[in-house]
Amino acid sequence: MSAEILAGIVSVFAPQILLLILLGVFMGIIIGAIPGLSVTMGVALFLPLTYGMEPVAGLSLLMGLYIGGTSGGLISAILLSIPGTTASVATTFDGHPMAAKGEAQKALGVGIVASFLGGMVSYIILMMLAPQIAKVALQFGPYEYFSIALFSLTMIAGLSSGSLVKGIIAGMLGVVLSFVGIAPITSFTRFTFGITELNAGFALLPFLIGLFAVSQVLSGIEEKFKEEEVIVQDYKIKGFGFTREDVKGQGFNFWVSTLIGTGIGILPGLGAGICNIIAYSVCKNHSKYPEKFGTGIVDGIIASESSNNASTGGALVPLLTLGLPGDNTTALILAGFMIHGITPGPLLFRSQTTLVYGIFTALIIANIMMLIVEFGGIRIFTKILNVPKNLLLPIVMIFCVVGAYGNNNRVFDVFVMIAAGLIGYGLKKLQFPQAPIILGFILGSTLETNLRRGLQKSQGSFLPFVTSPISLFFLVITVVVLVLTIRGEIKNRKTAKE
Repeated sequence: MSAEILAGIVSVFAPQILLLILLGVFMGIIIGAIPGLSVTMGVALFLPLTYGMEPVAGLSLLMGLYIGGTSGGLISAILLSIPGTTASVATTFDGHPMAAKGEAQKALGVGIVASFLGGMVSYIILMMLAPQIAKVALQFGPYEYFSIALFSLTMIAGLSSGSLVKGIIAGMLGVVLSFVGIAPITSFTRFTFGITELNAGFALLPFLIGLFAVSQVLSGIEEKFKEEEVIVQDYKIKGFGFTREDVKGQGFNFWVSTLIGTGIGILPGLGAGICNIIAYSVCKNHSKYPEKFGTGIVDGIIASESSNNASTGGALVPLLTLGLPGDNTTALILAGFMIHGITPGPLLFRSQTTLVYGIFTALIIANIMMLIVEFGGIRIFTKILNVPKNLLLPIVMIFCVVGAYGNNNRVFDVFVMIAAGLIGYGLKKLQFPQAPIILGFILGSTLETNLRRGLQKSQGSFLPFVTSPISLFFLVITVVVLVLTIRGEIKNRKTAKE
């Protein structure tokens, strides 16, 4: 071990830096758990505080926020069926049904441990393979990104909750809504109806808050505040609230989800908001009991939480090795580097070896602190379920409004949130799945942008989309998945008739 690497590791163990990491993790968990706030907002709030700090101290604080915020979303996802962040959308599918059955502590324990292990694996991959992985990721262009986005849309089938047609309709609704605003490349305005606020399209955060949080508040109002609906089992927590039997046979689920999270995190423009839904769908499709997903089983929580935290390590690969931020949060972390006069890129590992390994060490320490803080708070978190809904729901609604407005400081986003809430509530009543809408909404812009860029690059020819080996690979998988999905749907209908 070289002296620079050792110096980087040792530098993080200074008491003041450990306190900064703990502060970042703690505040990140709170921000991630509050519906309406986001990891990006948390990093943006704390970024000015890093101006006067040493580089390793300031970046350690940001890493703690990043990790704590990504994991913190599981708390509200499980307890309230409201994802605290886009990274925890799929956690609501099985997490809240478990809480409703009185297993909130088990659900939280499984989610926390899955978050910790998924993150730890991705950080080890980051440390060992970052430069090599970045070279592969650099080969991805518009053709490859288009094919990946198209393949990702096939995951709608696994999120359709028994009705493929309803799932496809919901997914296409999300894709259509992503087209609102100024078109990429050509800059033509579409579907704005003369409303200037729509030129930028619908922001993801207000849309997500409305679809999940506001619709859940409306459902709570409809249920007339029945406080007896959720019963929290009052038992002594052993370990993390679950037994070895509860997670027996989850190895395949964990490793597949972690690798999906790490892989998608590496690709700029996708990230935790997508990988948790895709990992959930993949694990459901390969499960021996797919019909149990959505009823409250640990499989769904492990898939979602291991993948979304694994994406944090993946997203740092292109950031550190190429200077390319994968999402809004890593873009702000990139700003944190720039503040201290450091430019991430291929030379960073040579010119700033001490800092790089200090960051690696900070990531691992932050992940361990996240585990400790969240585990220590399990008993406190579950008390939320005992709060009367007539007190809890208005508080949630206030946070939703603050989060929607704070996203871009626009009142218009609050109206978008309310409209999305009404849409989400209507979809619930009509038994349409909500997850395909988010998947379609996020992937729609990626799909269109890379299709346009690809056609512009090839001067209008579709041929490069199938001659690129990586692009062709994902297109073939897309066709195979579609054929298998249609065959499965036909078989299910025949079985139902019999």
